[in-house]
Amino acid sequence: MKSINPKDAIGSTKPPITTVPMNVMSELGVAMMEGAIKYGKHNYRVSPVRASVYVDAAWRHLSKWWEGEDIDPDSELSHVIKAIASLTVIRDAMMQDSWYDDRPVKAKPYIEKLQAQTDAVVKKYPVSVPPHLEIDG
Repeated sequence: MKSINPKDAIGSTKPPITTVPMNVMSELGVAMMEGAIKYGKHNYRVSPVRASVYVDAAWRHLSKWWEGEDIDPDSELSHVIKAIASLTVIRDAMMQDSWYDDRPVKAKPYIEKLQAQTDAVVKKYPVSVPPHLEIDG
């Protein structure tokens, strides 16, 4: 067996970048460049950002994509990458402690209740493949 290069042994324990697809990273770079041109490079580090502004932007882009509009007509970039860019800004601002946490008061847990309700519906109406999971074609 070959011996492992000492740098390999140490380097493999560091946070990786190679686990992220480079095509997505590159596309994110273009989306972030658009923001830099429009608002100033790293503007979200210069002035604190409100979480709600970027959450709203991410949801708008995801909603448009979900409803069938793949490309943002303003930027001609994917709505998905625009949503990722919005989340990247808010995450970086959080890491830099440069954001306003304007989220609502923490909600009571509800996911567990919704899961129980979902399980009850599936049990009551068993099908081999739920209609919302069927794949056309």
